[in-house]
Amino acid sequence: MDPLRLTLITIDLSFHAASAAVVAAALEKHGVVVDEWRAPHERAFELLAAGDGDLLCSAWLPGSHGGYLAPIEDKVEKLAVLYTPYALWGVPDYVPESAVASLADLARPEIAARMVKTIQGINPGAGISRFSREIVERYRLDQAGYRFANGGLEDCVAAFEQAVARRDWAVVPLWQPQYLHWSHRIRELADPDGLLRGRDEATLLIRRDALARLPAAAEAELRALRLGNRALTFLDHLIARQGLDPREAAGKLPV
Repeated sequence: MDPLRLTLITIDLSFHAASAAVVAAALEKHGVVVDEWRAPHERAFELLAAGDGDLLCSAWLPGSHGGYLAPIEDKVEKLAVLYTPYALWGVPDYVPESAVASLADLARPEIAARMVKTIQGINPGAGISRFSREIVERYRLDQAGYRFANGGLEDCVAAFEQAVARRDWAVVPLWQPQYLHWSHRIRELADPDGLLRGRDEATLLIRRDALARLPAAAEAELRALRLGNRALTFLDHLIARQGLDPREAAGKLPV
């Protein structure tokens, strides 16, 4: 009898790959063969909806990815909450909190004069990108000279680290967990209007038709899986900065 083979769809960012590696290792312990397919945010949910994949790692619910999940919610099961991510706008910790404490402070003329005007984000479909556009509109930051720019994760990271190297005042649209937090002290700006949506639950999804084929022991292990933000930040650092393969990084977690 051939082993059960499942396709795991992973949102194509390093920290999603980190958690997916832990999920794949858990499945393989129970004899399940795992094929992984990485795709951008919207495309990942489209693949799950079409039945081209069996699991998705992971949906940030309800804030970031709730809209993507809604059309297929009756077809999937929420297996486990792996960690509790959240979006943020942050500044390097050398920017005084007495000067810049909240998102609204960025619009003050004396602060805008000090800040790097380009706020470099990642791809347009990410929750942080949608929220960032709302922040710019709400606080009229474009009128103060700011510009939110989409790009790749590498663009976002490079813009932040170049600003830090110059000791510039700059905003980074980011999230927890993310590997920059392992090597930099980033102070989160207060979000009194809740535009960044607060904490989500990073939820492992499985199609109900795939769940029906999953061995009971594998299902039980996945339902019990908890990683946490600190562990994910560490794994993300190992992958993005130490060059480890996601499976290698997953093996570095304490048992």
